[in-house]
Amino acid sequence: MGSAGTGGAGRSEGKDLGAVEPWAVREGELDVSALERTESLFALSDGRVGVRGSLDEGAPCGSPGTYLSGAFELWPLTYPEYSYGYPKVAERLVAVPDPTLVELFVGSERFDVRTGELHEHERTLDLRAGTLLREAEWTSPDGARVRVRSERVVPLERPGLVAVDYRVSTVGGAREVEVRSAVVCSAELHEPVVEARARGGSVRQRTDGSAQAVAALVDHDVTGPADTEVHTRTTSDRLVTVARARLEPGQELRVVKVVAMGWASMVDREELLQDLRTTLDAALRDGWEHLAAEQRAVLDAFWEHADVRVDGDEQLQQAVRFALFHVLQAAAQATDRGIPAKGLTGTGYDGHTFWDTEVFVMPMLNHVWPEAAAEALRWRHAMLPAARERARELGLAGATFPWRTITGRESSGYWPAGTAAVHLNADIADAAVRYVHATGDEDAARELVTDLVVETARTWVVLGREDERGRFHVDGVTGPDEYSALVDDNAYTNLMAQANLRAAVDLAGRFPERADALGVTPEEVADWTRLADAVHVPRDPATGVPSQDEGATQRKRWDFEATSLEQYPLADHFPYFSLYRRQVAKQADLVLALHLRPDAFTPEDKRAAFEYYEALTVRDSSLSASVQAVVAAEVGHLDLAADYAHEAAFVDLHDLRGKTRDGLHIASLAGAWQALVAGYGGMRDADGRLAFAPRLPEGLEGLCFRTRHRGSCLEVRVRADGEGQRATYTVVSGGPVQTSHHGEEFTVDLDAPRTFDVAALEPLPRPSQPRGRDPREVRARAGSVR
Repeated sequence: MGSAGTGGAGRSEGKDLGAVEPWAVREGELDVSALERTESLFALSDGRVGVRGSLDEGAPCGSPGTYLSGAFELWPLTYPEYSYGYPKVAERLVAVPDPTLVELFVGSERFDVRTGELHEHERTLDLRAGTLLREAEWTSPDGARVRVRSERVVPLERPGLVAVDYRVSTVGGAREVEVRSAVVCSAELHEPVVEARARGGSVRQRTDGSAQAVAALVDHDVTGPADTEVHTRTTSDRLVTVARARLEPGQELRVVKVVAMGWASMVDREELLQDLRTTLDAALRDGWEHLAAEQRAVLDAFWEHADVRVDGDEQLQQAVRFALFHVLQAAAQATDRGIPAKGLTGTGYDGHTFWDTEVFVMPMLNHVWPEAAAEALRWRHAMLPAARERARELGLAGATFPWRTITGRESSGYWPAGTAAVHLNADIADAAVRYVHATGDEDAARELVTDLVVETARTWVVLGREDERGRFHVDGVTGPDEYSALVDDNAYTNLMAQANLRAAVDLAGRFPERADALGVTPEEVADWTRLADAVHVPRDPATGVPSQDEGATQRKRWDFEATSLEQYPLADHFPYFSLYRRQVAKQADLVLALHLRPDAFTPEDKRAAFEYYEALTVRDSSLSASVQAVVAAEVGHLDLAADYAHEAAFVDLHDLRGKTRDGLHIASLAGAWQALVAGYGGMRDADGRLAFAPRLPEGLEGLCFRTRHRGSCLEVRVRADGEGQRATYTVVSGGPVQTSHHGEEFTVDLDAPRTFDVAALEPLPRPSQPRGRDPREVRARAGSVR
């Protein structure tokens, strides 16, 4: 991260660490002007509770917040003209009581980085320990000098727990110090009830429209000089535990705060309090050292399978580990709750879950953490009753899932890019099938996947139509590219629908009892088979190149030369009415189909279509770069693939979109894994078989990753030197793995690695992007920060 002045009255002497660290993201000097951004970058979460990386003392701050997954409020949606089917209310993530506040007073002076003299200030997000460490040395305005060390953890295996280890010592002389540890009520919730106990207590609030009870229980372990005083007091909006001591040189006052947080329906609030008390008591008994060691062990187990090692690019190495760490946090403990687009790092997108989870996050989870992928599937399956009801409301069959949601209720008021984006149904079915292919989980296939695939397949029968030639079309829909809405025969949608229909046929045959329970008939299966075989994929009538949708290549091109760099994102400066009628793509659409439905295209199709849409795609969505990286690598544009891999990985560390302050881009961070593993590594996982076509871009010395597949763990290591590139495949655990290397099939046995040469490619002319949207220019404008 970059180093800059504090921006306040306190001048920092913090060191600029210079070199990028492979296992940490470090802020070597405090930049007060960037606190909103660093609060997102330094956020900690276990998937149930998330705390932004705000300073312990609460000020200065950017947009601090603490969130509980599934804790939401209902907000009315209003329209100038209401029409049937518009959602009337939306769900929105709300901030819950803040458990992180720890204020320090040295004599009568409050520790504030903007006052006095800040000699040192450093914060470190440790990607192996899973903690946020802060170290500071400060002289107060009246001349008292102290050292502060605080470490924060949100244990991944203890849902709803937050712990802080806060230590203060004096420098040069004895001082009176006071640590005030607080839990502060949320301004977004109602009816605060604050109760004190000996060294802690509870804070309870409730939501209004969603009728949820939210609670935080806190206790402390305080150590210090023999005369240390500890007491707890309350105000109308906070619970404060105060520890006061006179510190001699060499003495330390240590306050360990442990907070258990959660929510439940109002009728279950007493049970909630009992559960939180059990969680809190267990954590206090175990102590800080145990919690920290447990967190490190969880991260060690995760990195054993998830780590992607990059040789020759230190910044990319750090960035991909940062990305994987935050995806882990977002997906942890997601048993009955979705994976929001921002995780629990901020309020962007109101805390909603989109199709991003299925298309970008689950492919990574399938191969590095399949248990979390299974939980994401269970959450979608639990939404089926609401999805069936939504389908009935829209006059469709089966189930129609919401475009954006927290609990299963549709919360998108803009239907052209919401309700009309029906590809979401096929995305969910595709993710479910890919999970089974990757894991071989037949129980999930029978109990979860068959339901999801059959019910979404039924939607296409009603949505589509057959023409006089027997071709199957889907009209008036919106594909992934939200700058092209309500089009006919979006290629991505049609091909995903085709896969959805064929998967329904397969699963109905494999699990006839489950199919019978769903009311599947032989006639319905015959319809699915016929329609899948008849799916129409549009092409340009002059060149035969695959087209994003019917007639797309005949529309007038967007005038990129007349568009200034300040006018991106285009939707912020031009009406959708203009965008929808032009050839311009917000994000990869047909290119995503090239990746997910590769058998529908020849190699010549892929290269031609990729290059055509490169000139039209402005990447106003963070979801685009990783897909473009994967396909660029496949068709031979390795240098361009490298640029897009960096864009996906650096989207938040370098704040490439200027929106990191709202929370991290979880799908893009998961996409960084895809860019390296599916891009450089060429991994494909269709139909239960792994295949690889690795090839490194120029300048990269090596790549190593592991993938879990049907009970085995396979390591792929690619090395480049003066003699060329070689790939080595090693089974780390489990049974033999059947796979292929650039089309050559082989089997890898445990303790019997296989090594292959990687043929060199002839360089291709680099395709052009819209003016100013070359990924090299985008990164240069954003600036390179550490």
